[in-house]
Amino acid sequence: MIPLTRIFSFILLLSCLIALSTAHTSTEGASHFFKSNHTNNWAVIVDTSRYWFNYRHVANALSFYRSVKRLGIPDSQIILMLADDMACNPRNPHAATVFNNKNEAINVYGDDVEVDYRGYEVTVENFIRVLTGRLPETTPRSKRLLTDERSNVLVYMSGHGGDGFLKFQDSEEISSDELADAFGQMHEKLRYHELLFIIDTCQASSMFQKFYSPNLIGIASSKVGEDSLSHHIDPAIGVYVIDRFTYYALEFLESVTSQSQKTLAQFFQTCPKSKCRSTVVTRTDLFIRDPSKVLVTDFFGSVRNVEFLQRPASKQRKREEFMDLQPKLDRGSFTYLPQFPRF
Repeated sequence: MIPLTRIFSFILLLSCLIALSTAHTSTEGASHFFKSNHTNNWAVIVDTSRYWFNYRHVANALSFYRSVKRLGIPDSQIILMLADDMACNPRNPHAATVFNNKNEAINVYGDDVEVDYRGYEVTVENFIRVLTGRLPETTPRSKRLLTDERSNVLVYMSGHGGDGFLKFQDSEEISSDELADAFGQMHEKLRYHELLFIIDTCQASSMFQKFYSPNLIGIASSKVGEDSLSHHIDPAIGVYVIDRFTYYALEFLESVTSQSQKTLAQFFQTCPKSKCRSTVVTRTDLFIRDPSKVLVTDFFGSVRNVEFLQRPASKQRKREEFMDLQPKLDRGSFTYLPQFPRF
């Protein structure tokens, strides 16, 4: 007969082994929890304002466009919507240029800017159609948001807004409910993995109060009841050239590289009220991951999923033979390459 002391010792040992195993599994699960696991990046950048005195809203959008391109997102994965062509406005003293600083060091409307929706094409209907993928069959590929369930999407909007709405070209508005439902459709149709929504307008936080879809994270330049203010004027142009929130956000992004370890939590702190003169608001309750562990480059950079074969592929190899090889590869061993060097 086995003594009770041995039975108790065995039970205690078994309990310890189970606890260690569970702790190891939990640690692995936690580390996996903080990874994005996305395979591609897209950006939708929207200026909703017309008229010369709204020059800064065009400069805001083009500045974010420049940042995401610098960090690796190609034009083929950026939808740029500009409601007015400030570069060719008759009152522009510097034809074919848009500057975001009075020093006029950087022309953000350079030769490499590809505008997808311009002027009267920038409507609430077209914006929602782009997000949800409900575009006419004749729409060219360059005007489509071709995302999938592994796409991280950045949506940036700048213009004039109020409590629960954002104006488009001073002729129509998109409401917070319509925007929430558009993102809801994107989730139902598997059109994003994670989505970062940034809006620079008056009473900006009202635009994400109705959001309900998972894996959304938002940052707004002002809370309900507050205005979002411009930063400075360029005397040579005669108008304000950038808004405060966007100015300080870009100041932060200029220090970010494709290999940077800076996080969204740090990005959220770039414009305190002492600088912005408005209260920057973030919404993270729908987002699964901790913003302090989410890299800025998860949304502003570009991920290239490069897979390596375990043996050389002959040029004469038939497609059927190559496809037979796929199941044999260990998909867990694949890694991401760093950004390709910029020449």
